[in-house]
Amino acid sequence: MSTFLIGCGCGPESLTAAALSAIASAPLLVGAPRLLALFPQKPSVAAVTAADIAAALRGAADGACVLYSGDSGFYSGARTLLPLLEGRDVRVLPGLSSLQLLAARLCRPWQDWRLCSAHGVDCDVVSAVCGGRPVFFLTGGKVTPSSLCAELTAAGLDFLSVAVGENLGCEDERLVTGTARELAQRTFAPLNVMLCDPAPRLAPRCPGLPDDCFTRAEGVPMTKQELRAAILSKLAVTPEDVCWDVGAGTGSVSVELALHGKSVLAVERSPAALKVAEENRRKLGAWNLRLVEGTAPDALCDLPAPDAVFVGGSGGALSEILRAVHAANAGARVCVSAIAVETLHTAVETLRSLGWQTDVTQLCVSRGKAVGGLTMMLAQNPVYLITGTRS
Repeated sequence: MSTFLIGCGCGPESLTAAALSAIASAPLLVGAPRLLALFPQKPSVAAVTAADIAAALRGAADGACVLYSGDSGFYSGARTLLPLLEGRDVRVLPGLSSLQLLAARLCRPWQDWRLCSAHGVDCDVVSAVCGGRPVFFLTGGKVTPSSLCAELTAAGLDFLSVAVGENLGCEDERLVTGTARELAQRTFAPLNVMLCDPAPRLAPRCPGLPDDCFTRAEGVPMTKQELRAAILSKLAVTPEDVCWDVGAGTGSVSVELALHGKSVLAVERSPAALKVAEENRRKLGAWNLRLVEGTAPDALCDLPAPDAVFVGGSGGALSEILRAVHAANAGARVCVSAIAVETLHTAVETLRSLGWQTDVTQLCVSRGKAVGGLTMMLAQNPVYLITGTRS
């Protein structure tokens, strides 16, 4: 016979016939006390961690069952137990997950949902909802639907539609729907899950949004389209990257980083620039972009460690900024833009002294302008891009 790893679904009524048959004939049940209480007549051993469960199974007769809540293949402890049972005949009997029950209660298919666990792990809710798909959150512990909705509200996504399922499969089951702002004020039972609609944003496209997509302000610099495309290429931004934009200006690079990366921290000291950057953030759906008012490098001290950093403005403190980046993550990818050769020299020398491999590119862009029925090419200021990478 086999050892059975059984997903108990959301209660006795959701157990499969195969699971009920295995439990009925089992000489021993192992699992969390809450699950063992469902079968008080059976011999049992309470154990939660994979090591404790494996120890309880040593010497157990064939047919012993390990009970898990929900589905044994959906954020289940079965994943960590299976390697400890190598050499043993094991059968996994899946159960109905809270995901399936919530979808059924909402009468919605779930094959296009993104699945995230916020149960005992770090969860970036704003980044998660920026992927263009509804997001299912397995919540629990200190991370509640209320706290997640509060984060969405703080990011400007208070209008998103949210559904919370409480005690699914139990007699006191409850389904609550509303906006993120409304549900941020509610309290929920400890057993709950949450579904959130996706945040509105631009359709995925290659880097380099047209300049006229951005709101401008007099006296606030903006990195132009061709240069932005090159910057994102040099930084090789991935969907899992945490990015810094130092000297954000209008936020044009910040927005592009946010549309391609996981999250962006944009540092800017000018109130006028911060105002227009916030407008561009909302206008273009860069919800995973957070603006940080302050002067670098001091404003960088408490930011999450970056994977990719763009320095577009340094206020004369470029060397100190790069050293702060190095202290936060020596393996980060860095790109510095410069129009003066002195800035170029400082960037190259500092990056090399800190152990980065450097590359320098000069971009000279000309744009066409109609003049008297003809097209004249007008040269833009040449810009150096200095990148630092680790081998």
